Amino acid sequence: MKFKAFLTENGVMLLERRFLPALDKLGKTCHLLLTKERVIFLHNLLNGDGIQCIAQFQKEVLFDDYRISSQNEDCIAFAVDLSLLQRAVRSSVSICSEFGAGGSPSNRLQIKLVKKLPPKCTQPMPYLTFETKGYKAAVIQDVPISKPLPRAQVLELRAALELAQELPLTLVQVPDLNQIQNYVDRMRHLGEMLNVSISKYGDLHLQISTALVSLGAEFRKLLVIGEKAQAPPEDENLSAETRHQRAIMRQDGQFVHVSVKHFAKSLQCNLTKPDCAFYGIAPEGASLTVIFQFFVPGTHQTDKSIGLHCRLPVLDPGTN
Repeated sequence: MKFKAFLTENGVMLLERRFLPALDKLGKTCHLLLTKERVIFLHNLLNGDGIQCIAQFQKEVLFDDYRISSQNEDCIAFAVDLSLLQRAVRSSVSICSEFGAGGSPSNRLQIKLVKKLPPKCTQPMPYLTFETKGYKAAVIQDVPISKPLPRAQVLELRAALELAQELPLTLVQVPDLNQIQNYVDRMRHLGEMLNVSISKYGDLHLQISTALVSLGAEFRKLLVIGEKAQAPPEDENLSAETRHQRAIMRQDGQFVHVSVKHFAKSLQCNLTKPDCAFYGIAPEGASLTVIFQFFVPGTHQTDKSIGLHCRLPVLDPGTN
């Protein structure tokens, strides 16, 4: 199998300043899936333990001269330490800048999959290699990776990816994630479980309850994508908790219990600088889905070349 490509300036900016710092907050390692058309970072899709996160890019967003080949339908997947990957990208960018400042021709950062023999080892090991060529020197940095996944695991990973991209029937848009971040920062020490309710009326209700106190936040009349309904006028003056209970009784709403820790961790995706986010609950309350939306710069049109979403596992309300 073979892979090599050149990181674009936009690709460096997206990875170094936005996506790798966010993904590193979600977990130390992830799978990197390279296909003929896309580059995909996947957290926890195979072991199913904890928050799942998927960040995917069309290859042109990150790379020029993208070349890949393998016996797995030109797909390559492996596990990588995100902190090492982030460090290699950052230092390579710094080296490129130093070479550029010296008046050398424009430098390109090449990334490729190689096998090398580590010191005191008899078997070659796989690496993701970053190579920066200057006027008088070349700097090479090797990021150790797992052995590329065999065909069966690649198929399993792609099947899990397809399953994870199924959308909830109702999604509500949250234009400002900072409001939710402020709520979680204030309430996260009160308990370990968060109740999340979403209605077809465009209401999102968050609540942490303990034996002594119950504190919540409500976001009303949000933009709804998918199945929607008109809120009954008689519910207007009721409490938030009562409104959501009545919506659930009418089958116009759903609720799930999720880990406060998982919910707070999903908000680390705000480091990627999304333009807005959508929250939804999977059918039968299987998971809480958070979809982060990016606009084409200077417009309000969705940038379909970048995708990012998380799935949070649900808790039994008796496990708090």
